[in-house]
Amino acid sequence: MRAIIIGFGVQGAKRKKIVEECGGTVVAVVDPFSAAATAFAVEDVPLENYDAAFVCTPDEAKNSILHYLIDNKKHVLVEKPLLFQDIHEARVLINLAEKNRVSCYTAYNHRFEPHFVKMKEVIDSGFLGKIYNVSLLYGNGTARLVQQSPWRDQGQGVLADLGSHLLDTFLFWFGHTDYEFSIVKANCFENKAFDHLVFASHQAEPFVQCELSLLSWRNDFRADFYGEKGSAHISSLCKWGPSTLTLRKRLLPSGRPPEEATTLVQEDPTWRAEYLYFKESCQKGLANLSNDLWIQEKLDTLFVQTQQGNKKNVA
Repeated sequence: MRAIIIGFGVQGAKRKKIVEECGGTVVAVVDPFSAAATAFAVEDVPLENYDAAFVCTPDEAKNSILHYLIDNKKHVLVEKPLLFQDIHEARVLINLAEKNRVSCYTAYNHRFEPHFVKMKEVIDSGFLGKIYNVSLLYGNGTARLVQQSPWRDQGQGVLADLGSHLLDTFLFWFGHTDYEFSIVKANCFENKAFDHLVFASHQAEPFVQCELSLLSWRNDFRADFYGEKGSAHISSLCKWGPSTLTLRKRLLPSGRPPEEATTLVQEDPTWRAEYLYFKESCQKGLANLSNDLWIQEKLDTLFVQTQQGNKKNVA
């Protein structure tokens, strides 16, 4: 794959490294502010020089860049979240990608976490029986870094940043698009934008509660599933390791359940796996923009609730 990297911050540097490690070629780095850049704008790179682009720019720059790339029949991986000022923009991109038979893939790399993949298998296998309750937590300690960023400490804050990951994970595990969510609490403890937020589902089966935080001083991810036949639990991600998946089989009428725990201590495998998936998607012309529409709808609805200041829902 001949690729260009657009936006050479932390994410862009990671993408370049993975492309090259997997045998691809980065023919240009586009960034008006980086000394490592070979071009200031995507239009400066000859179209015949590359097949795909990795878009790692701030959110407000993404849409026009995507339109240019897709219109010119280039495959695109864009960093999450992919949000639109107007939903019509998304539908234009979807139609254009289908017409030009190119892949436009929004990167949600947690889908490639080994324990996320296994959890999907556990859910589909019926091991848990009817799932009663799901609790998800995603926390990191980046509040001060966000505060110091001229573009990150605004808008939806942690809701878009980490909430988009949990909503995509929900889609990956359950495939439900008919779920509705409401804000439980939303706080700006240290930042202008929300740095801690909790939302929960309207539906009861399963009931889903998600907590997002930029104030978790040790990066943390937890998923707890409770069902009629047992429970399943993920603790941490591979990049923060060790990451553990615990399966417990319910003991009737009560008692301490037998459990099986699998712990992984390894480098983050998701970036390489996601690159290989994207490469395969390019060959098939696949896109996941419909997921972005669903995620944005949920994020926008939740954000409106925070702005309304409904005391019943927002603390």
